[in-house]
Amino acid sequence: MRKRDFSLIRRVTTCFFLFLAVGCTVPFATAKDVLPTVINQVTPSTKHANLDRTIAQLLSHYHYRQVKLDDTLSGQVLDTYLSALDPARSYFLARDIAAFEKYRYTLDDYLRAGNLQPAYDIFNVYQRRLAEQTDRILKQLKQPFNFTIKESLALDRKEAPWATSVAQLNALWRKRLKHEMLNLILAGQDQAAARDTLQQRYEGLERRATQSTSDDVFQLYINALAQSFDPHTAYFSPRATENFNIQMRLSLEGIGSVLRMEDERVTIVELVPGGPADLSKQLRPKDKIVGVAQGNDEPMTDIIGWRLDDVVDLIRGPRGTVVRLQIVPAKAGTDGPSKTVKLVRDTIKLEKQAARSEIKTIPVSGGNVQVGVIVIPTFYSDFAAAQQGEKNYRSTTRDVRQILKEMRNKVDSIVVDLRQNGGGSLQEAVELTGLFIEEGPIVQVRDTGGGVEIEEDPDANLVYEGPLVVLVDHLSASASEIFAGAIQDYGRGIVVGDPTFGKGTVQTLIDLSRFIPNAQGSLGQLKLTIAKFYRISGGSTQHRGVVPDIILPSLFDADEVGESTQDTALPWDEIRPVRYSSDSDLTTLVPELARRHRVRTASDPEYSTLLEDIQAAKEARNKTTVSLLQRDRKIEWEKAQNRLFERENQYRAAQGLSPLSKGEEIPEHEEGTDPDPLLDESTHIAADLAILAQRSARGVALTGR
Repeated sequence: MRKRDFSLIRRVTTCFFLFLAVGCTVPFATAKDVLPTVINQVTPSTKHANLDRTIAQLLSHYHYRQVKLDDTLSGQVLDTYLSALDPARSYFLARDIAAFEKYRYTLDDYLRAGNLQPAYDIFNVYQRRLAEQTDRILKQLKQPFNFTIKESLALDRKEAPWATSVAQLNALWRKRLKHEMLNLILAGQDQAAARDTLQQRYEGLERRATQSTSDDVFQLYINALAQSFDPHTAYFSPRATENFNIQMRLSLEGIGSVLRMEDERVTIVELVPGGPADLSKQLRPKDKIVGVAQGNDEPMTDIIGWRLDDVVDLIRGPRGTVVRLQIVPAKAGTDGPSKTVKLVRDTIKLEKQAARSEIKTIPVSGGNVQVGVIVIPTFYSDFAAAQQGEKNYRSTTRDVRQILKEMRNKVDSIVVDLRQNGGGSLQEAVELTGLFIEEGPIVQVRDTGGGVEIEEDPDANLVYEGPLVVLVDHLSASASEIFAGAIQDYGRGIVVGDPTFGKGTVQTLIDLSRFIPNAQGSLGQLKLTIAKFYRISGGSTQHRGVVPDIILPSLFDADEVGESTQDTALPWDEIRPVRYSSDSDLTTLVPELARRHRVRTASDPEYSTLLEDIQAAKEARNKTTVSLLQRDRKIEWEKAQNRLFERENQYRAAQGLSPLSKGEEIPEHEEGTDPDPLLDESTHIAADLAILAQRSARGVALTGR
């Protein structure tokens, strides 16, 4: 392995973190003309001009793509910026967009010159349109709504044509307000209460719009530039930098979730392993947060249209205090029923993210198979303790090594569960792989100049050599993909689950204050993509991820979640493979393992219910329009509620509990009690693998039992 200087990459932890302020699509407002609310124009500062030039240079010279800041990129920055400001195309008029076309091939020139005026001009037009429209919305809310008219609202307006007139915008907003009011009515409010809620929502939107600052505009615009290079490159303002550092230190006293704004709704991007949100088992990525309440009794605050940082401040709080979230689950669709989730804030510590294990007994013909399950929420390491020379510092590899020693002679097969593991330490992914192989390369890292560094197993000791199954899903990313890919390339184990996320890029954090002489205070950070990961077989984990040997169903939609859904994601490619020794015998067992899997799941009731849930979620996601006829909406709502009720009673039957009667509130579940058909099936596959591997070693035929 070449030992040339690779310090830039060595400083990187390869976590999948999308805490990006560019996702904040919260509207801002100001005015040139006579407006309902008089707001000052937002203008760029000298500090931002200097910072703009610095960031533009860093991106052009050091980003992995090595693309020029030219006319083509200029057009992409413009489109990304407009989409960030007005994602549902609900404020700008077509004539505004036509006027902005003069910047399509010139923003690159302005950026290099440190001239931010075009971005602020566009922003101020947006502010004016928002203030005008908000005033009209508040007037519309005073008018009666007719819920007996058969009409519908388009749910996805990302590609919709821009409105050509105020009348078109008013028509759009009339339908949108009916939709929002119907949601509130179906959730239990009467029309008067729903009207009051919406009035408070849009008055709050108008009020918060007055608080827009020059920093807000700069962050939004520069992130439009950064996102034009790739989805994981981002500018963090000083405030966003502190939020990011809090998450990386894992010391946030809150619920442990990464949020961003999507279509004016606060959306859960990631659950921090071991945090209250993760441990509750009631929240998933893509769920929408529409309300927040403090304690057990405080009223729910509607947060639709709020600034993302204000929502974060509302959710965050002291350890031991209660926060209640009103959630619209992703699987329920945009107009689905909401639920309330109560969480107790806690300090998210390394201990709660540590690998954990259990042993499951799997009945088979002629006896039982003992399967060890090792759940790894993230690839962690207590770097500070290690640097201080502590002998027993915590890390993924150290903890799993101990688990494997404790399982020795107790299990016939092992499942390593990497579901929703978004990554973490590259070194831990490499060292963990080394527990399952004797020696050899683990992953290749290619830098911007084309140089390739090969990361190898640092320890020749093989800790576990028995049958191995690696369980992944569409949120297994980065370091998880390195581990799963290496196990698959070596033929060391069977990978099962959903194709992984596809994040095969490496980022570093750059303190921007270092590049501005005499900078006063923090200027934030630039998270910059500087390298790509490649499997030892030569293919990248970027974009495509790791494709399992046996596919299991998933609630996550590959068209909505994953690297391949990002417009500016770096492409898949491959480089030369490296020398390594692979066990090809294992691949011969896959067809029989897959056959047994199909036979078994065909008669498994929990697995069948999961497939039904997936189909229902797919149908909800595929809805392009929603009815504004109250009668139809009520039928759809009751159907969704009945399904939740039926699922709850299925759960209660499995737990030996009495069923709920119609109308009873669905209680919260205790941690770890929800059915997990995917893990159950993975342990059965692991049991089959143990049996087949043993028969293969004895030369017995692989079909039949």
